[in-house]
Amino acid sequence: MPLPLNVIPDPAAASQPAGRKPAWLKMKMPAGDEYAKLLRMVNDHRLHTVCQSAKCPNMGECWAAGTATLMILGDVCTRSCGFCHIATGKPPTLDLDEPQRVGDAVRIMNLGHVVITSVNRDELPDGGAEVWAETIRQIRLQSPGTSVEVLIPDFCGDWAALQKVLDEKPEILNHNIESVPRLYKTVRPQAKYHRSLKLLQIAKDQGLLTKTGMMLGLGETGDEIDSVLDDLVAISCDILTLGQYLQPTPNHLPVERWVHPDEFKLWKDRGEMKGLRHVESGPLVRSSYHAEKQVKAHAAV
Repeated sequence: MPLPLNVIPDPAAASQPAGRKPAWLKMKMPAGDEYAKLLRMVNDHRLHTVCQSAKCPNMGECWAAGTATLMILGDVCTRSCGFCHIATGKPPTLDLDEPQRVGDAVRIMNLGHVVITSVNRDELPDGGAEVWAETIRQIRLQSPGTSVEVLIPDFCGDWAALQKVLDEKPEILNHNIESVPRLYKTVRPQAKYHRSLKLLQIAKDQGLLTKTGMMLGLGETGDEIDSVLDDLVAISCDILTLGQYLQPTPNHLPVERWVHPDEFKLWKDRGEMKGLRHVESGPLVRSSYHAEKQVKAHAAV
């Protein structure tokens, strides 16, 4: 039974201190015919996936089902977030043929729904927004039956650049807030919490279905999580994903606690009671987890 809204879940009550991974975080290794088929497709089209670059724990499940999150604008990011496994540095090139190859791959895979994300390209005048827009156009051209979900960067608050993406009307506009405001200096040092909220608000004001995601286990408190839920409800955000932070290497931020599945269920119930249309919440949940199911569910509303 969901907790009443005047009772905030206690993160310490059901969680475990950091140490050996608990049983609920065990996952299958990638394997199977569909996994091999998708791997060949990605390699043949010289594409990148966030599944590989970010060491997503659901890669085996998703790739075996024939779905993946394609990552555009290369595989080197200009930012240095404390949680992310993607390489940081100065991107060597800007591949202007990439949107066409993405569209072709989506067509060949005959996807009903595709998720596109990217690294940050802060060195570009528009942050890569035109490549983003052309990628959506190519998917629409080459695979018109495919719905498009975009997981975009913040474009450094350049709302004219953002508009290039919004004008293409993706079915879902996703931008992750990642953590609570207090932890931004260590988790997302080159990002701003209220800038991310503003981006989601702009997209919502233009009628797009909006989505965001946050990691738990980095030291946030129950009150801080609850405050973020209130902020998302205030801007009418539609979908929230909540998952366990996993430390990709010893050089990244440590896990402060293992969040029990029961707590994830409490946050799902609480977020939906507050007014979020859907909360996908669980230890292994990531931004694009069950994305196709979410877009189908909201299309039926």
